[in-house]
Amino acid sequence: MLSAAAAPLPSPGRPSWLNAYRDFTGDHGFQPMRIEGRLPEDLKGTLVRVGPVTFGVGGQRYGHWFDGDGGALAVRLGEGGAWGAARAIDTPSIRAERAAGKVLYSNYGTAAPSLWRRLFGGAKNAANTSAMTWNGRLFALVESTIPTELSLEDLRTLGETTFEGTVGPAFSAHPHRVGSRRASYNFGVRYGRVPLLDLYELPDSGPIRRMGSVPLPGLVMIHDFIATERHLVFFVAPVRIRIFRVMLGLGSFSDNFEWRPELGTEVLVIPIDEPSKVTRFQAEPFHTWHFGNAFEQDGRIVVDSVRYPDFGSNQWLAEQLNGWASTDAQGRLHRTTIDPKAGTLRTEQVSDRRCEFPGATPLLSGTRHRYVYLAAHSGQEAWRGPQDTLVKVDMETGRETVVTLGREHYASEPMFIPRPGGSAEDDGWLLAQTYDATSDKSYLAVLDAKTPEAGPVARAWLDHGFPFTFHGTWVPAA
Repeated sequence: MLSAAAAPLPSPGRPSWLNAYRDFTGDHGFQPMRIEGRLPEDLKGTLVRVGPVTFGVGGQRYGHWFDGDGGALAVRLGEGGAWGAARAIDTPSIRAERAAGKVLYSNYGTAAPSLWRRLFGGAKNAANTSAMTWNGRLFALVESTIPTELSLEDLRTLGETTFEGTVGPAFSAHPHRVGSRRASYNFGVRYGRVPLLDLYELPDSGPIRRMGSVPLPGLVMIHDFIATERHLVFFVAPVRIRIFRVMLGLGSFSDNFEWRPELGTEVLVIPIDEPSKVTRFQAEPFHTWHFGNAFEQDGRIVVDSVRYPDFGSNQWLAEQLNGWASTDAQGRLHRTTIDPKAGTLRTEQVSDRRCEFPGATPLLSGTRHRYVYLAAHSGQEAWRGPQDTLVKVDMETGRETVVTLGREHYASEPMFIPRPGGSAEDDGWLLAQTYDATSDKSYLAVLDAKTPEAGPVARAWLDHGFPFTFHGTWVPAA
């Protein structure tokens, strides 16, 4: 069973940040944003963020943050100015539920209303987790089904795609690029009598290629993975789905995840050039939502990720929709060293801060890096709400640079954007979509990644709030 939640703490009242979980209904194309400070002259391009923006239908509140219908926020930077666009994403399944005025599909934390719908209704495409650009096209991703293409011009929904039948039934929300191979990699989990991990290669030019499939050890949940120049690495946590309870309507998928520590976490190391030659071994039980980067050194693979002792964070994520969480968010930044030949894993906690959304410079994806950027909680009680701090971690020295953007300012995942022509690994900017709960407005914070402790060099303000997003992509100006 899932680990027990911590005893509920006294509630200090309705938190102001809960307004960021209101349904967003103010769709608009690119409009000028108010600039506070001065935008860097050579920061030119568009940041696109994706996350849940509608949290129920027909008066029914969804059961988990992961169920929210997706929306996209874009900020276009250049010529000393910023322009923002925001739209809900319109997939066929989202449209069908709106027309019906009720839940029709089973989702992560919300069960379909009938056995027939649970068995034959298909998967809902909430398009709510991440944004991907590939070959000049923009896609919204969710791990349970296929991509949804959006317009780079105004964020309007163009439609779902399987890339001419190459991908599906699922395509993860976490593709990872390997610059030296001029390609990105992704996966999808295919449930059946023998669950499979489908692997995909997305070349910088040319069509998507299905690399092959790897059997999985049961009805598991895999959210993310990481890639080096030679391998794809997966941590398969001992979380199993009690599928028959889901089919019988005895709770949602999220309600029926079972933490089974006796199974341990299975480590999969898959050679990119020979994906059928998988190395797999068991390690102690732990869970990982997100990876930062990985590289190979002396026959070993070094992985930076946020690690959890169990699956209790799933409850923390669900509780965010209702206010202060009672389940501790226990994720800490770890550096893990894998020896594929020996079948061993050794891990070291790098930071004691509760944190998430690790990232590094995209110029070193799959190769050795020094800095990791995170969204984190600032204090002992801050974990009960959204992350309110940004942190830069020097993985060589352990030094942490901590940035608080303002009282009751809550930042989403920080993204590092390299400075054109820059030489140092941290020569560039950190971009973070931020919600200011005191004004009920959202803005894009722009920080110099060399000295983030100096605070934002600029803030580009929307004239409205926008819900927290999970992940995004940067589209450099042509």
